[in-house]
Amino acid sequence: MSQIGPEIVLGVGGGIAAYKSCELLRRLQDRGYQVTVVPTPSSLNFVGKATWEALSGRPVSAEVWENVHLVPHISLADKAKFFIIAPATADLVARVAAGRADDLLTNLVLASDVPKLLIPAMHPSMWLDPATVANVQILRSRGFKVMEPDVGRLTGSDSGPGRFPETAAIVHEFDQLTGNVSDLVGKRILVTAGGTRENIDPVRFIGNRSSGKQGIAIANAAKRRGADVHLIAANVDEGQVMGIETTHVFTSQEMHDALLDKFPGCDILFMSAAVADAKPKSISIDKIKKAMLGSIELVPNVDLLADISKGKTNQIIVGFAAETKDHLSEARRKLESKGMDVIYVNDVSGGAVFGKDETMGTILTRNDADIAVKETSKDALGNLLLDQAIRQLG
Repeated sequence: MSQIGPEIVLGVGGGIAAYKSCELLRRLQDRGYQVTVVPTPSSLNFVGKATWEALSGRPVSAEVWENVHLVPHISLADKAKFFIIAPATADLVARVAAGRADDLLTNLVLASDVPKLLIPAMHPSMWLDPATVANVQILRSRGFKVMEPDVGRLTGSDSGPGRFPETAAIVHEFDQLTGNVSDLVGKRILVTAGGTRENIDPVRFIGNRSSGKQGIAIANAAKRRGADVHLIAANVDEGQVMGIETTHVFTSQEMHDALLDKFPGCDILFMSAAVADAKPKSISIDKIKKAMLGSIELVPNVDLLADISKGKTNQIIVGFAAETKDHLSEARRKLESKGMDVIYVNDVSGGAVFGKDETMGTILTRNDADIAVKETSKDALGNLLLDQAIRQLG
């Protein structure tokens, strides 16, 4: 399966339930997550490093002193979007609650501020001990999501609360945390991404600064949520869209043709591509010499969004606006004039947002109050916009 989901760290504590996390790793991969396993040193007594490397397809480290030149406790923390620690033993829960940093996993926990899910697994007496109860309360008060353990038989004949939950229940809980829910099954999502380019001559073109990251993030988020996704990508790296059905285009006209073909069959269109407003009136067959580049006569391109919306039946259209002034009033005008249901606008003064992994702006819909979006990842914004589109679809 193509790996299109967010990067996560799977921390493994030193309990007998560590072997069950092998199955958990597989199921997380099935859901599209990209997983790096970070075991505690003591957990390697139960499941060895070679097993984790074979299952994950990635190198595995347990100590800060391994691969020091890569500064793993910072590089991994920066890369991960979510943490899941399973099993979380009584000792590991206590160390995390105390802010200890005595192995690679606890260093990563301290160095990262992304959402974290802990899966406790331990003897009932340890789970119910006042120290563990207090530690769990501390972690929850700090924003950690701590899953309740199952009740059942543990090692030997003992039984009670503290059993490692079923893998399906853990994956479901983690999906709720990440937004990786299957609420778009049966929905057909069409997304445009990237920036169109207009040829001047065989070696030059008119283009823009769009990287396509936001559109690709939306397409991946929709696919993770179960949708049938088609991406129309203008001038993006093919390696960025692995696992997504994609039509690659270069010019505005090529994107227009692709939209006319795909739009009638979709439920939701996300028009996130940056489409060139104008193109050269004529394209030179030969390279234009420098001395002849004094001026280029331009003619306007078709407004793709306005044109496509004329054929709208029951589809929901989500558009984007990048403005340098009066961005809210200009976005509201575009929302109404171009037949959109939702629009996301950001202020791109000084080159902000383009090519970056984070974004901030405002979501506007036809009848609801504006929604301010504080600085967040483009992946997270993709899910927010999908939520709004589903609301509009009813």
